[in-house]
Amino acid sequence: MDEGLERRTVGKVFRRLMPFLGLLYIVSFLDRVNVGFAALAMNQELGFSSTIYGFGAGIFFLGYFTMEVPGNLIMAKVGARIWMARILITWGIISGFTAWVSSPMQFYVVRFLLGVAEASFFPGIIYYLSSWCRSKDLARAVALFMMSLPLCNIVASPLSTYLLGIDWLGLSGWKWLFILEAVPAVVLGVLCPFYLTNRPEDAKWLDEKERNWLVGVLAAERAAKQERKKYSLVQAFADRDVIMLSAIYCAWICGFYGITLFLPILVKALSSAMSNQMVGFLVMVPYIFGFFAMYLIGRHSDKTGERRYHTVLGMLLGAFGLAGSVFLADISVTVSMTFFTLAVMGIYGSFGPFWSIPASFLTSTAAAGAIAMINSIGNLGGFAGPYAMGLIHDATGSFRGGILFLVVCLMGAAGLLMMLRKAGAEVRSGAKDAGYNLTQ
Repeated sequence: MDEGLERRTVGKVFRRLMPFLGLLYIVSFLDRVNVGFAALAMNQELGFSSTIYGFGAGIFFLGYFTMEVPGNLIMAKVGARIWMARILITWGIISGFTAWVSSPMQFYVVRFLLGVAEASFFPGIIYYLSSWCRSKDLARAVALFMMSLPLCNIVASPLSTYLLGIDWLGLSGWKWLFILEAVPAVVLGVLCPFYLTNRPEDAKWLDEKERNWLVGVLAAERAAKQERKKYSLVQAFADRDVIMLSAIYCAWICGFYGITLFLPILVKALSSAMSNQMVGFLVMVPYIFGFFAMYLIGRHSDKTGERRYHTVLGMLLGAFGLAGSVFLADISVTVSMTFFTLAVMGIYGSFGPFWSIPASFLTSTAAAGAIAMINSIGNLGGFAGPYAMGLIHDATGSFRGGILFLVVCLMGAAGLLMMLRKAGAEVRSGAKDAGYNLTQ
């Protein structure tokens, strides 16, 4: 095998796809979580309690759940170019409408419809990456793509809290936050059909040797997976490990969104004298460290071929960080922010190795459907986490009980992952099998 050809082709794929896909995810996540920053002013102006806010922030994921699997199967048929454009344009328009909500019911409806519009975006990207990347490169690709999550928060924290302070045309700053942050989704949606390439076979930006090598190595990997076990779509949905991965992701995402959608409020609660703008700059800190944690963990997972323990250790670090923020929060703001940072590093760092697991034993339509199933069921945790945080706060007057609930979720996810059968060995053997086939 020509190592120069391999490096050149993989490098071209990464340089072509990762920056654009990362930008799409930044915009996606911004329109999903900017409600956490808007809540600093919106809740007071509209009279929303923590329970109303938590339910509205989380109901997004119920809408997401309804269209996740059908949307990903549609994308597998029509291709990423058209389907991603549809997703981006519709979610951008709906996100902008959030600026005009004035009652809890309107808030719930807009957030639900935003989830419906954005459904299948994330699993669609994971499936898309698995059709362009070898197993040995996938954790790094997913980690690079998902590094957009902390990067989004690094950018969004000061930007969103700055927008809260403006008052143009008689509209409050939180309204402008939703309007202005919705525009990039529509613009990028228009660009998608012109930039994305559906399959390696269609990649005119690769020369003939590069294209043939990539198509060949991916075909060899698919054949190696199918030799071990060929999954139909129905078999993939019924597979024990696919079901377990769905449960693991649900518990993990409960912790992920519980902290992500409430972190600005939690930081604000550390000091009554803290301005919204100071909150924005402090919230940046955990995500800066989370950004580097995602890259380093994903890179090391690919280097070793190990997925299970990389994911588990990240989840446990997240649980440790959140627990520390509860029991040692009274010492100082610095101590609290340190534990929030550890929590974000662990929770975010697990994404790359986790999403390499289902792609290691599933192919074709089975992979598209199963990845969507894992993500859709898992994202129900995105409803449970924020809602539990708000509900427990209103019942007890403190966020401590809600944070401990997130700790239990993360530890439960780590425990279930230790029981998974397909979480490492098949990744390594699949890569070796594919490599062997190509060198014959």
